[in-house]
This record gives sequence, structure tokens and C-alpha cells, in this order.
Amino acid sequence: MSTYKHWRIERDTDGLHWLYFDKAGESTNTFSAEAMTELRNIVTELGTAAGGERPRGLVVLSAKDSGFIAGADVREFTAIATPEEAVALVRRGWDTFNEFAALPFPTLALIRGFCMGGGLELALACTYRIAVDEPGTRLALPEVMLGIVPGWGGMRRLPRTIGAPAALDMMLTGRTVDAKRAKRMGLVDESVPVRVMMNAARITLAARPAPHRPTLAQRLTLWSPARKIIAAQARKQTAKKARRVHYPAPYAILDIWSEHDGDPFAFPAAHASSLQSLLASPTTRNLIRLFGLQERLKAQGKESAFQAKHVHVIGAGTMGGDIAAWCALRGLKVTLQDQSSAKLAPAMGRAAKLFKDRLRDPRRIRDAADLLIPDVAGDGARSADVIIEAVFENLQVKQDIFTALEAKVRPGAILATNTSSIPIEQIAAAMRDPGRLVGLHFFNPVPKMMLVEIVAGVQSRPDLLLACASFTRQIDKLPLPVKSAPGFLVNRILAPYLMEAMACVDEGVAPEIVDEAALAFGMPMGPLELADTVGLDICLAVGKMLAPAGTSETVRPARLRQLIAEGKLGRKTGAGFYAYPGGKISKPRADPKRVPAGLADRLIAPLLAEAQRALAEGIVADADLVDAGAIFGTGFAFYTGGPLHYLAARAT
Repeated sequence: MSTYKHWRIERDTDGLHWLYFDKAGESTNTFSAEAMTELRNIVTELGTAAGGERPRGLVVLSAKDSGFIAGADVREFTAIATPEEAVALVRRGWDTFNEFAALPFPTLALIRGFCMGGGLELALACTYRIAVDEPGTRLALPEVMLGIVPGWGGMRRLPRTIGAPAALDMMLTGRTVDAKRAKRMGLVDESVPVRVMMNAARITLAARPAPHRPTLAQRLTLWSPARKIIAAQARKQTAKKARRVHYPAPYAILDIWSEHDGDPFAFPAAHASSLQSLLASPTTRNLIRLFGLQERLKAQGKESAFQAKHVHVIGAGTMGGDIAAWCALRGLKVTLQDQSSAKLAPAMGRAAKLFKDRLRDPRRIRDAADLLIPDVAGDGARSADVIIEAVFENLQVKQDIFTALEAKVRPGAILATNTSSIPIEQIAAAMRDPGRLVGLHFFNPVPKMMLVEIVAGVQSRPDLLLACASFTRQIDKLPLPVKSAPGFLVNRILAPYLMEAMACVDEGVAPEIVDEAALAFGMPMGPLELADTVGLDICLAVGKMLAPAGTSETVRPARLRQLIAEGKLGRKTGAGFYAYPGGKISKPRADPKRVPAGLADRLIAPLLAEAQRALAEGIVADADLVDAGAIFGTGFAFYTGGPLHYLAARAT
């Protein structure tokens, strides 16, 4: 066999070939043009080998600990000058994987760790698939999140493997599945422990069982008339979450699958669902830009070797309880402190639901639950690596907590506040060593919002800030370094937007109409529903904090104050601008025709202006980080690339 830069081939005594992907100079396997060209050469070499040189079977696996294959090298997309070049890149992968699928011997993908995008498309081109059952194993086709489609055979092979409904759910959402779920779906043939994965591959290729076929019911969903019906239903569901004018990719997936059985090259270039149209779309460019911003945030955690084993959370309200549950879900020991068992009980109940929804496996649910320990006395703080205060927004209470903690926690422990608006310096003023205090500002709902602001007070120690970023990545969140100032970044730019929406309600515009204007602009959630989710009391507190000096007690709007006076604080109390029976929103249907002209521009104008001011004041390092904070912290319309990017594009 030839020698390759990114691939290594080993042949064992049974005649099986083991094809290891080990992308040179990288910690993660991705398909660069060079790696794909080498794979095609390998396929040709193996396919034309004669006699004893031809494999009895081929196992594809990763030589890296970080995972199987993360998909295409997104960096190459950013360097492509024309849609035609991008189409050529897609064609190269399509042809390579089709040739791989046609090899004259059985092939097997041995999947350990992430298997994303092109990685899953290669696995689907194999005769068999075995997934290693461990938490890091995740399979997905997330191309839609970059504004593109699975172009290397995934749109055709995935429905043929697991049926159309499950396949479309994966492709339209980018949702990941673990090894056990992949086995139940028929996406993989086996889910095995890591200790037997190599033998499982050998046994499968030796036995050569009949390749997996979907059930009769699943096969019926592939019938041409059924495809059109299923696609029509899926379009209606997709329209509730993403509008075609802003996000064409999910609609292109449905068109390509229903009309051309997943062939991405079937539509002419002028068609709205063609590869050329998608790849020329500003949405695609902006979503790929956001991928780069996300990778930049992830890199923040690499500058420190800090790793936590034990987290102590003070305050078992919605935020504190959910922070604690999330840390336990990510495998950390967590002690959760509040004044009584009665106050801890709701948080423990929410945690149990989170574990059940996310983990599904009874053993993993049990293990996560065992990591979350009620701690009325607060004894866990003494041995914790990270202590997070998440009580209500009261300066004196927070100061009292940290002056008491300072005397009993370990010297190297992180002391962090989850305050949403109070400057770090004010809280730290009562401490003997104010440099120990940092901000770890999570967002509600914690399981869904991936951003965490790493708030630096004037005296906060740089090494602790770096450790906070490392901890944030450890629990699979995105760290954003921000300067301590009222509202930090996200709440600062979000508050004027929410207040403008509430002012519209005071003027007589129905809440659902206000929200519809924002949804039509491309926001994932209307501002009033978002305010209900954040908590109306929190919105008022932030509004007061950010109001001009001397005006905090006259913060508008009147409807906000009225709802708070009535005890209607939003989703957490069952009512706010909307009602939440059983925890689910109940709101009137909004007629888009009733949305006043210019309402969306009015709503976002204060957010855009505040984003510019925050940048000018150095709240974050640069404009890209303002955009990252707005996107991942407020949900600002993804297709725009962020508020400052949107402003710049609008000005050209």
C-alpha cells in the first residue's frame, strides 16, 4: 500500500484492513481537500487490488482520542471565492463516498466519539456501523446549522437507513443521537462498550450478516408519493421555527429529498434549492462566520489547565438549581445549598427531569442524580473547586455570602457570582481579597443557553479568569470574557430591546403582535416571551441598573410594573405577558397582516445602538465578540451574523 499523510492502513493476519484517519497537525479529524483526495486514492487502490492484496473487509476508525470525524473542514469554505468552487468541493466528496460504497468487499465504520456531518456520511456509505457506547459518542448531520445541506450522500442514505421521519428530524435540526439511540433507530448495527469494540468489528466482518434494512413501515416513507406528503408536513413544522427567507437550507433539504431522492446536484443552478443558490446566500456566509466565532469562544478555555471535580452552588432557585443540575449532568460532583430542604426540593425535581430528558439511559440518569447532593448546611463549600453564588439580586446579601466564604474555602478555589447586573467591584468591596471574586454569568434557561459571561472586576486575578474559562468549557458552555459594568454585555444590549417591546405594549400593541414583528425579523423568540423566560423581576432589576442616574425608580414600562405587583413574574410563576399552563406557553395567534410597518426596526434599533456603545466602551475586546455575545447570549437573529455585522452589511 502507498503511504499517506492523513491516513494509515494496517493489515492483520485475518486479511482485514484497518484504515485509521489521523489528520496531520490537527487534534480533530476533518475532511480537508487533501484528506479527501487521499481517501479517494485509497479507495481506488483497494478497489483495484487483486488476489491477496484485496481486503477481506475494511474497518474505518479514528487514530485520535478526540473522536471519529467532525465533518468537513469548515475553514476551507471560508476561503472559497465562488459558489462554483464550493459545488466542486461537494462533488468531490459525493463521488468519493459513492466509490467507497461500491467497494467489492464489506466495510465497517467503528465510531467512537463525535461522528458529525461528513463523518456520518462516510459511515452511512459503509456496509456496517458499530458505535461505542460512552458519553462522548454522538452522531449527527448538522450541516443545516451552517446554512448548507448534507451533500456527500447523507440526504439519500440516511432516509434509506432509518426511514424518512427520523432522518428528516436529524437533518432539519442538526440534532445528535448517542450510541444507544442510534442502535434503536437502526442507524448503527451495534452499540458496544469500548473494551470490546475492536473484537466486535472483527466478528462482524467475519460473520458478514445481512446489512441492515429499514422496516416495512420505514421503507414505505421512501415511496415517491409518500415523500411529497411527508415533506409537506415537515415544511409546516419547519416554518414554525425558521422562515425560508432567512434560513433556506432546511427547505432545500426537503426539496432535494422529496423531489430528487437526496441528489444535491439535481436542481439547476437558478433554483432556490440548488447548491449554487445556497452557497451564494448571505445566510450561509453568516452562519459559517458564526461557526468561527463559536470556535473562538471555545478556544478561550485552552489557556488554563484548571479542571474542577466539585462545584458548590449557593441558591436553589431557577438559576442556581439549573446551574447545579447542568454541572452534575456534565459529570461533576455538585453540592447545592439553600436555607431548607423545602427550598431545595423544586431544584432537585427539575434536575431529575433534565437527567431523564437528556440521558434516557437509567444507569446514566442514576449516576447523574448521585452527583447532585442537597447541602442545607453549606459544608460542601469547604472542599469545592468552584463556588457559584446564585441568590437573588441584592448587593448586601451577596457581600455577606462572600465575606463568609472567603474564610472557609480552599485557597485555590474559584469564588464566582452569577449576578446578572451588579458590578463585580461592588460585591467584592467587602472581601479581604477582592481579587478572588469573578463573575460567572449564566443565562436562563441554563440547559439551552450555551453562553457564559466571564466577568472581570477591576481587581479580579487574571489566572482565575482563565480558570473560569477552562471550567466553562469543561461543562460544555461557551466562555465570553467581559468587563464588569452594569449589565455586562448581554443584558446591557438586551434590556433596551425588551424595554422597547414593553413600551409598545403600553402604547396598545398586543404582545403577540410585538413578538410576531421580532419573529418576522428572524429572532428565535419574541421579546415578550423572552422576558417571561428570563423573569420579569430580573428584567426590572436590570432596567433599573442600566437606567440613567436618578431615573431608576421611573423605569418604564407600566405594564411590567403592574405584572410584577400582581406576582406574575413570567414562566417561573405560570403567568407574565402570557400564561403558562402546565409550564407551556399559551398565547393568541398573531396575524402577520396586523404588524405595523417598521415595528421590527423600532424594536431592534435600541439593541443595535447599545451594541455599538458597548464596543466603544471596551466591554469586550472587539466587534466579533459583541456579535458572539448577542448571538449566543440573546439569540439575536443568526442569519445576520450578529448586530454589528448586520449594521455593517446594511450600510454597504
